[in-house]
Amino acid sequence: MDEVFKALADPSRRRLLDSLNARNGQTLRELCAGLDMARQSVSKHLAVLEAADLVTTVRRGREKLHYLNAAPINAIAERWINQYDRRRAAALADLKTALEDHPMTGREFVYTSYIKTTPERLWQALTEPAFTQRYWGVTLESDWKKGSAVTWEEFGVTIEDPEQIVLESDPYRRLAYTWHTFTPEFAEACGFAEDLRARAAAEPRSKVSFEIEPRGEMVKLTVVHGGFEDESIVRDSVSEGWPALLSSLKTLLETGESLPAE
Repeated sequence: MDEVFKALADPSRRRLLDSLNARNGQTLRELCAGLDMARQSVSKHLAVLEAADLVTTVRRGREKLHYLNAAPINAIAERWINQYDRRRAAALADLKTALEDHPMTGREFVYTSYIKTTPERLWQALTEPAFTQRYWGVTLESDWKKGSAVTWEEFGVTIEDPEQIVLESDPYRRLAYTWHTFTPEFAEACGFAEDLRARAAAEPRSKVSFEIEPRGEMVKLTVVHGGFEDESIVRDSVSEGWPALLSSLKTLLETGESLPAE
């Protein structure tokens, strides 16, 4: 955590995090323009933030998009905010946006974590029903070929829809699929109010991707969940759920035990 606090100590780097907090997924050019900072300075600050895992990047064609990574922010909140009275934490007010406000206000949720496992084992955990049920409580059924259907089962409800499909499948490297349909049966089973379900169902269908990169004895997993509208209630829901879900995935792969349900 030392690298995280060192990275946050610089006001220019905090401004970069604030900028990404306001609009995630910016290019270097956009960050320079929005903050009136020289390109070289922004590049150096981004390198420090990336080294501390506060910023993660995703390639989109020729562009390199920068995202605020929720993992170390959540760790700081748990270690230094949640354990103390909020009034005492006022000394960290200059970091309010980065540490206390919701870290994902853009149109995509991005989360990077490092797991002591292998790409093959991680792929199993993402695709095999016995695994997903343990850390997620969801059973996913598919042959995981591009264009194939993905059937969800959660809260005892089976969710099938022609638009629930595999978008990309490169075993042990990359997986992407569309998000599930918000059916009345699903809403009733999980206690989702009908007005919220109707709003969620009316939104464009989102998609999630998993980027798997070997890093020695570790595997870097980058999850990108996007395709949301402004003021999306689906985005608000998944951005709260993903950190806990991915922590449970990491715990399961590293210890053999999933996190206890709250």
